[in-house]
Amino acid sequence: MTIGASQAIAVQSMCATPTQNVAATAAQVNDLAAAGADIVRVAVDSRRDAEALAEVRLRTEANLCVDLQENYRLAEQLAPYVDKIRYNPGHLYHHEREKPWQDKVRFIADAAGRHDGALRVGVNCGSVDPAKAAAHADGDSISPMLESALDHCELLDRLGFTRYCVSLKDSDPRKVIEVNQRFAAARPDVPLHLGVTEAGMPPEGVIKTRIAFEQLISRGIGDTIRVSLTVPNDRKREEIAAGREILADIAAGRVRSVVDYGLDTLNIISCPSCSRVENEAFVELAQQVKEMTAYAKRHKITIAVMGCRVNGPGETDDADLGMWCGPNYVNLKRGPEPIGAFPYDAILPRLKQELDALIAAGAG
Repeated sequence: MTIGASQAIAVQSMCATPTQNVAATAAQVNDLAAAGADIVRVAVDSRRDAEALAEVRLRTEANLCVDLQENYRLAEQLAPYVDKIRYNPGHLYHHEREKPWQDKVRFIADAAGRHDGALRVGVNCGSVDPAKAAAHADGDSISPMLESALDHCELLDRLGFTRYCVSLKDSDPRKVIEVNQRFAAARPDVPLHLGVTEAGMPPEGVIKTRIAFEQLISRGIGDTIRVSLTVPNDRKREEIAAGREILADIAAGRVRSVVDYGLDTLNIISCPSCSRVENEAFVELAQQVKEMTAYAKRHKITIAVMGCRVNGPGETDDADLGMWCGPNYVNLKRGPEPIGAFPYDAILPRLKQELDALIAAGAG
């Protein structure tokens, strides 16, 4: 399919099944496609994942986007089987650290180009280029994202690779709006994929996403979208339904003329369930956190519940209290400082203890 220019805005989702479970992953890809997903993303983090995705390709005709994680060299193995490769500039530093990121992007672009594939430069607030982050140590999280995206666009242009789009995501809709507006002003020729990362559970996750989409799409910014929701596997279709509903409302003019997202209440952010999640209890935990913390709803405190070890550690840094989930333990943080790892059945009491301490100290 083609995105950008005068094309209709594409709606995306992402598989939450373990990629190596070929039957389950193919079934979810096809279910999402049947629900109206124009593009379905699947995470790959190992050669065994890549081999599994090749098998998935045989079982679906859906447009597949692979979420290339830390090993950029897997692009060569994956390119024959997918329509698009999404890479995160911040993750290019995790392997072969001495090699320039430009060489790694050239490798990915060459692999995609040989198989008539597209690229997505996926810039994320929680895993930004470390050099860009260090240059903006003043708390400015938007400029590092923007500069990283523009640098990668410039390199791809020099390489003669034109079939690419960009995404710039944050869990704060205000930052999503600002960074995408700034990018669109600088590079109006580059298609944009829109999303609010770690939007959370419905209905709040849909509301946060709607706020960003209304402000951007109504200004002509955005070519593909995803509503990232923390829901069980059998409810992943809700991402597609929510995206379609938001697009229909914007097209019909059912939008807010002024949006103020200055939260002065409890804010719980949680990432969408995806195949990087190593314990499906993460989704249940996110709901339990929401229920347990209801008593603190009038306090301006942010709690983050992240489902994996890939993005979780970085994406919890800005929260007052953050959790990122492993197979058997939940890692608890206060701001960027780790507190410890706790079993799933012990994390809620410890979280409440930390939350009560913040409230007693006058937070929010």
